[in-house]
Amino acid sequence: MAVATVDDSVLDLVRKHMREVKVPGNYDRVYKDECMFCFASPESPGGLYINLATHQAFDEEHMELDQQRTSAMLYLHRQARRVPLSEAELKKREDEKPNKMAIGVKGGFQLDEKDYRLETEEALVLLPAWLRIPLPCPELPELVLSCITAVQKHDSASHQASLSAWHEERRVSKYAEHLEQLPATRNIPMDPKEWKCDETGLQENLWLNLSTGFIGCGRQQYGMDSGTGSAMKHYEATGRKYPLVVKLGTITPHGADVYSYAPEEDDMVLDPHLARHLAHWGIDMIQMEKTEKSIAELEIDQNVAMEFDKITEAGAHLKPLSGPGFVGLTNLGNSCYMNSVLQLLWALPELHQRYVDKAAHIFKTAPQDPAVDFATQFAKVSVAERLGRGSWRMPALCHKSNTWQPTVRPQAFKSLVGKGHSEFSSGRQQDAQEFFGHLLEVLSRAEHAAGSRLPGAAAEPTTRLFKFGTEDRIQCTETGRVRLILRCRVFCTLHIPMEAAENRNELEQFQERQQKRQKLKEEGSAAADEHVTPRVPFTACLEMWAADNLVDGYSSAAAGRKTQAAKRPRFSSFPPYLLVQMLRYYRTETGEEKKLDVEIPVPEELDLEPLRAQGLQAGEQLQPDAPDEPPAAASHGAAAPAAPPGPQPDDTIVAQLVSMGFSENGSKRAALAVGNSSTDAAATWVFDHIEDPDFNDPLPASGKASTGGVAGGGPGAPEPSAESLSTLGDMGFNERQARIALAACQGSVERAVDWLFSRHDNLDIEVEEAAATSTSAAGGSMAAAPSGDASASAAQLLDGPGQYELVGIVSHMGANTTCGHYVCHVKKEGQWVIFNDEKVAASQHPPFDRGYLYLYRRRQ
Repeated sequence: MAVATVDDSVLDLVRKHMREVKVPGNYDRVYKDECMFCFASPESPGGLYINLATHQAFDEEHMELDQQRTSAMLYLHRQARRVPLSEAELKKREDEKPNKMAIGVKGGFQLDEKDYRLETEEALVLLPAWLRIPLPCPELPELVLSCITAVQKHDSASHQASLSAWHEERRVSKYAEHLEQLPATRNIPMDPKEWKCDETGLQENLWLNLSTGFIGCGRQQYGMDSGTGSAMKHYEATGRKYPLVVKLGTITPHGADVYSYAPEEDDMVLDPHLARHLAHWGIDMIQMEKTEKSIAELEIDQNVAMEFDKITEAGAHLKPLSGPGFVGLTNLGNSCYMNSVLQLLWALPELHQRYVDKAAHIFKTAPQDPAVDFATQFAKVSVAERLGRGSWRMPALCHKSNTWQPTVRPQAFKSLVGKGHSEFSSGRQQDAQEFFGHLLEVLSRAEHAAGSRLPGAAAEPTTRLFKFGTEDRIQCTETGRVRLILRCRVFCTLHIPMEAAENRNELEQFQERQQKRQKLKEEGSAAADEHVTPRVPFTACLEMWAADNLVDGYSSAAAGRKTQAAKRPRFSSFPPYLLVQMLRYYRTETGEEKKLDVEIPVPEELDLEPLRAQGLQAGEQLQPDAPDEPPAAASHGAAAPAAPPGPQPDDTIVAQLVSMGFSENGSKRAALAVGNSSTDAAATWVFDHIEDPDFNDPLPASGKASTGGVAGGGPGAPEPSAESLSTLGDMGFNERQARIALAACQGSVERAVDWLFSRHDNLDIEVEEAAATSTSAAGGSMAAAPSGDASASAAQLLDGPGQYELVGIVSHMGANTTCGHYVCHVKKEGQWVIFNDEKVAASQHPPFDRGYLYLYRRRQ
């Protein structure tokens, strides 16, 4: 590239095109940190060229493509170089340990620390001559200078969407402002040595009730051995009137750990009037010093304890890997859940064929703003991973090895996928399984709308690779009649039967030793003891899923009354890729999410053919669709009697399910589904049906809970909104198809999309059948085909042998899915590889027994 002498001829060229430039305003987006079609940055060889008309950046490889798309002539070129920090600066950073549950801020975890500072050279580049004018250059026209200055000062789009700084969020308790405090009949000593539990006499993990002055033990959590939960028991015993407690050992002039036991809060909270509330009990907050670890510090300790070390393989000398297929993803604050899911997806060669091999065509046909196009953004991250074209940087977790690795900062992708979603657009930690489902839904919609940009994607969407069918066989024990309910699922969700632990004797002995140790600790001495973790065989989890279950209160159409039935699930099809979710997390009766401390050795090879559904057997009869009804009495001119109201859910059962963390609509459906028989039966139904597409939808006006989408709207169905019709129309569906789908899904656009996608092979026929049966609201949904009619759903699902090999694991460390850290392990070319955000290395000990999500591939 020629460096131009700034003379009249060069300035004339600039003036000729200067009207094309646009000065960015406050609300304009400026993409200046990375190329729109790859992850090249100003630090990359060749730097970045920012189009002064569109404010989009490109590397040298994609400049020609931008020229073809925009015919732009003036670009701002930025080339950055790294200047290493001094040894003293690096040593100071290593000595600073995290002291708060935060990422990307002072005192928190620093996942993207830089060991350098940047020096940047800039120039104005004129195309097509590739003339380079070094900056600053005051001779340039004022309009061009104004544009360059505005671009330089403007926050980049990635910075505006950045989620790199995250804090553990604590809200102000609504009870703090007008907290009731009983008369002070006691003064709490200022000396921590004099503190003890009013119930047990223990002197650790103590919480003061700010209303009553009662000092009680906290619960055993975050690795704390001491604690009987007497503080919470006191809250229960006093009628749940006084919810705020403060952890005594954490009080400093700057604050303390405050917890609210109130069911609607049940979390760490803030008390703006803490000093006054403590003074009521004789504690001068200004004079206090911290004597115990805060809950945040305990959680940090827990995250770097045994489970963290085991899953991340900390302490092992892992061989770093880089290059094609071994590209790490930068943690954007709390994006490890997304990073792990993406690494798992990239184990599929089908994705490479669709998004990597066709990337050039996808980029060429991208809309004016590629940042808002899913196909472009997914191809961009996929190409970077597959071809090793990330930005080169030194990962913070590997900087001691002094090696540089290519990494990807998927900020634009995360912003696009999470757009409009209350959780995935935030900086909070998320459930990887929930994000996986959300990503597949977004992927499916985008592939259908892409048309010729992704040939074959509409007919064969990526989600089809994961979908499988299940058959719930329900047999009335009185009549022997059978009902076969077909469902479509993406995750094979397995409960963990803790009672099946194969090391129960060791566990019982360990628990006995723990009880003795607690007594010794109370007396002032205790010996350390190695922790024993329950070990449950994977076969026990499968057997629990496939077991026969007796259902009381089953409405048998053949018997004409409620009877007992035997229910047994089986696979009606096996997908090319099977996602297995281990339910390590559960909710207590108070709604608190807990994690099962358990090892499940998952096999690397899996044969599920013995669990294939066999359908209706010889000699068996299906349940009728409805009990035989006596003929209506003939009447002349008499009005037909009004239909009796449908059954209503039991309020007590609904309230108990809601307290366990399930939605109100889902709880109502569960209560009705089990005939209001019991909370246990309803909870069992919830776990079996929580993935149903209509689980959280309001009940129909009749009050009856369905187990799948209704095929038609029927008379009186609400008129779909113009916006909903337009949304489906933009995705290629005609108005009739859109209306029938929306009617089938009670107006839900998201479910209507899935309804249409799942019937794509025979859509017109399916739509006409749905319209014909709409008056009776007959089930045509894949989610619940009536009486074993599997013809509709079978055509939509890929099927093959049920033999699988394990190719990926997503593991989670932390007390629940809203905190902690995710790590992914993927088997590549016969070698297991760990993807810990930016860190990529050959794995020595994959956590087969600690996984949360497992990806199996059908054996060839």
